[in-house]
This record gives sequence, structure tokens and C-alpha cells, in this order.
Amino acid sequence: MKVTEHIKQANGKTLFSFEIIPPKKGKNIQELYNNIDPLMEFEPPFIDVTTSREEFVYIEKEGLFDRKITRMRPGTLGICAAIKHKYNVDTVPHVLCGGFTKEETEYLLVDCHYLGINNVMALRGDAMKGEQYFKATKGGHSYATQLVSQIQNLNSGRYLHDVIDVDDKADFCIGVAGYPEKHLEAPSMKTDLKRLKEKVEAGADYVVTQMFFDNQRYFDFVEAAKKEGINVPIIPGIKPIAVNRHLQLLPQVFKIDLPESLITEVYKCKDNKQVRQVGVEWCIQQSKELLDAGVPVLHYYSMGKSDNIKAIASALF
Repeated sequence: MKVTEHIKQANGKTLFSFEIIPPKKGKNIQELYNNIDPLMEFEPPFIDVTTSREEFVYIEKEGLFDRKITRMRPGTLGICAAIKHKYNVDTVPHVLCGGFTKEETEYLLVDCHYLGINNVMALRGDAMKGEQYFKATKGGHSYATQLVSQIQNLNSGRYLHDVIDVDDKADFCIGVAGYPEKHLEAPSMKTDLKRLKEKVEAGADYVVTQMFFDNQRYFDFVEAAKKEGINVPIIPGIKPIAVNRHLQLLPQVFKIDLPESLITEVYKCKDNKQVRQVGVEWCIQQSKELLDAGVPVLHYYSMGKSDNIKAIASALF
């Protein structure tokens, strides 16, 4: 079932969902299952699975270093299929511009269609590790809007090099990212909202926001998006603070602000166990306010760990 259909059938009730990352190469999928299992009691209608782009590694050979491209966390589609089979839940694979050609994207979408996966999250992706700016892959897309258009074309039976008249067309529900505090490369919030509207006009069905810690940022973003003519569901993406280092890491990586009251509470903590508890308590209060506002879904960035997400969900669902 499509994400938008889940939202419609909920009749105004806020749903619970979460995002996971594939394990690194060589790791067993059972560890992933162990972190998903405790969250299934909250009946998530869908689970997102991230995709990692390629990165460079240096392999020493006869005193010299040979640079190779690799993916440290492959297997997004396989994990989606495994979760769908094991838990009978819809999955949402993330599809990136960065690191993939248009042909590779088409093959991935065809495989999704064969597997009965009809939700995808279309993202530009980040710059490669070690590079300051995003560079499009040769033969790939430069912007998420272009990726959305390709997926929408496939829904109409238009492949990259053929128009195929078939009865069993793909029917992907397309999610895209939104930024309550502006994308780090956008010159202004107004410009960023125009880019989001372009993605919706290209065929995006819903939006999931980047993490935020001040709900007013989300409320203002939703209001501004509606004024811009964006009328698809906007799902808040939420991440609980888990370690002290997040105070520096999250603003640096995601260009977001943290509320002073949250910073003060984290500074009081003697260790990361206390920080994790502060993160849970803050996230519960943040989520309650969003629940009261009637958001369609509370979507949690779990980063592969479920103990804090379980504690939060237990207080809400």
C-alpha cells in the first residue's frame, strides 16, 4: 500500500514510522532484525531504508596506495524485500541521484516493481565523503526533481529509451525531502520552498522533513509550504539526541539549530547515558505537541538503534 493511502486510511490518526540504515558489509542482518523487533508492536505501516552512495577507499599495494570506489552499506533493496517478507510491512527504499546513473536507477525501480515495493524516497544525496560540493554522477541526475520526473515517467510506461505499452505499469508513491531550516545549499528559505514545489509538481506525493528540535520550525515550514501551493502531506522527521557529541555534530552536518533549553540540559549530564535519557524526554514532549497538532505521521530516524525509539513510542502510541 502507498504511504499516502496509509495516511488516508488512518482518518486523521497519527501513524508511527521509522528509518533504518543497512548494516555494513560483512554484518549479519539479524542485528537489524533485533532492532526492528521491539518497534513492531507500534504497528508501523511503513519502514524507510536508507541508501549509501559510493566512497573512496585506499588499498596499500607494494608500498603504494591504490584508490578504489566502494559502498560500505549496500543491500538497500534486499533489506527492503527481507523486511517486507518477514514483517508483512511496506518498505520505502531511498533512491539517490549521487552515485547512480539513470540506467542503474531504472533497473532498481524495475526490481522494486517486481518485488511489490511501490513506495520510494527520491533524494539528491550528499557530496561524496571528502568532497565539499555535490557532483552529479556521469550519466546520472543532478537534482532530485529530475529523479522524481524519471520515476513518474516510469509510472506512465515511459522508460529511458522506450515507451512500453503494458498493462502492469509501475505505480510508485514518491516521497521527497523538505527542510524546515532550509537546505544547507539554498540561498534562502523562499528559494528552497520553490525547489520543493518543483519536486511536487514533477510528481512527488509526500514530503518527509529533515530532523528538527524546535516544533515551531516545522509549523512555520508547513504554513509557508501551503502558501507556496504545496498541498501534499508533510511528515515530520524526528531524531532524539543520543550522545553529547550531537551538540556539535548535528549543527555541523545538517546545518540546524538546537534549542538553548535542550543544550542546557545536555550540558548538565555526566555521561552519555544521561544524555540519551534527556534526548528521550525531549523527544517525547516534542512528539506530544506534534500529535496534538494532528501531524499525519511521526517518523523517527533510528540510525539502527531502537531502545530510545521504543521508549519514546511507548509513551505515545
